[in-house]
Amino acid sequence: MEQQALIDSFIDFKDEKNIDRVTLMAILEEAIRQVMKKKYGTDENIDIIVNPDKGDLEIWRNRRVVEDGEVENPNAQIAWSAAREIEPDFEVGEEVSEEIELAALGRRSILSLRQNLSAKIQEHDNAMTYKKFKDRLGEIALGEVNYIHRRYVILINEDQSEMVLPSDQQIPTDFFRKGDTIRAVIKNVEIKGSKPVIILSRTAPQFLEKLFEQEIPEVLDGLITVKAVVRSPGEKAKVAVESYDDRIDPVGACVGMRGSRIHGIVRELNNENIDVINYTNNKRLYIQRSLSPAKITSIDLDVENRVANIYLDAGEVSKAIGKNGHNIRLASRLTNCELNVFRDQEEEEDVDLNEFSDEIDPWIIDEFKAIGCDTAKSVLDLSVSDLVKRTDLEEGTIVEVRTILASEFE
Repeated sequence: MEQQALIDSFIDFKDEKNIDRVTLMAILEEAIRQVMKKKYGTDENIDIIVNPDKGDLEIWRNRRVVEDGEVENPNAQIAWSAAREIEPDFEVGEEVSEEIELAALGRRSILSLRQNLSAKIQEHDNAMTYKKFKDRLGEIALGEVNYIHRRYVILINEDQSEMVLPSDQQIPTDFFRKGDTIRAVIKNVEIKGSKPVIILSRTAPQFLEKLFEQEIPEVLDGLITVKAVVRSPGEKAKVAVESYDDRIDPVGACVGMRGSRIHGIVRELNNENIDVINYTNNKRLYIQRSLSPAKITSIDLDVENRVANIYLDAGEVSKAIGKNGHNIRLASRLTNCELNVFRDQEEEEDVDLNEFSDEIDPWIIDEFKAIGCDTAKSVLDLSVSDLVKRTDLEEGTIVEVRTILASEFE
């Protein structure tokens, strides 16, 4: 009865976990062998026959027949008189195979066997989960929010596998409720203890790239290639795309008619502003496109040191820098160049900030230059509140500097 109950439970497990027959037999046999080793000290003389499809389980112990009184190892040897009780024609030196019933092993051995089986089932399940998600690194996973903690969110997918979305991998404007269905990219799979931990991300550039594949058929079909993605999650992103077919406009295909295609991706990213630009090997043109929507007057490019000085009209500087500097930072990352923005000298009476070095500390001048304000009027053209947001300077310092600069034109 013990054998039959064990096999029945394993058949149920086979159907539930969709485990193949060979693996099922191997797990069961290994668990039984561990019990045999514990009880008899070795399993070398144990034969185990498992047939889960038929519900058969047989355990046989093989021992050598020796003369009565000469048994030195009861596990490996059997007395001639005891062997003849099993089968009358056994002779000394022959091998006796005796079937072992699970019930004869005792309650503790049976309990140990069940514990071993449970542990090995869990090990197998963990290994399969680890391999499945390891093979899916970089792909989008869909899950339902099951538990919300201030440091992470636990999601459950359709296979009942747990996935973790840490707080630092969430878009700052993300807000989840239990039961919500969300998408995220599989960033990593770790082993903690013996359990696989699937780490998800909604802030990784790969998430945006995979969203393009899901939402834009030409990207999925390979007609359009996503060359690079950079993001300030929840704020702004830039995506460089390319098509090897001259008949396809990659930017137009990605954006769609009146933004119909890109809008779905923007909503998924909580209204993250996405700039889609044409990729090119022409570095100057690539930099120019990356700073969109700003219109550049000229570029001084140092290819070897990967530095570009960008010159723009006064009204274009703020566009190139963008809100909180996101535009120029993302353009720099996209082009792999250090981008320095400068304002074109339009009026003769404007004065370079360096001319005020005797009144203004050099480090303060550098702060203004870092946001593209390298002349007196470029600073005065911006409000105090704008300058406070864009620089690391105190409001009082900015007011004092503006007073000094304004006096130059009085």
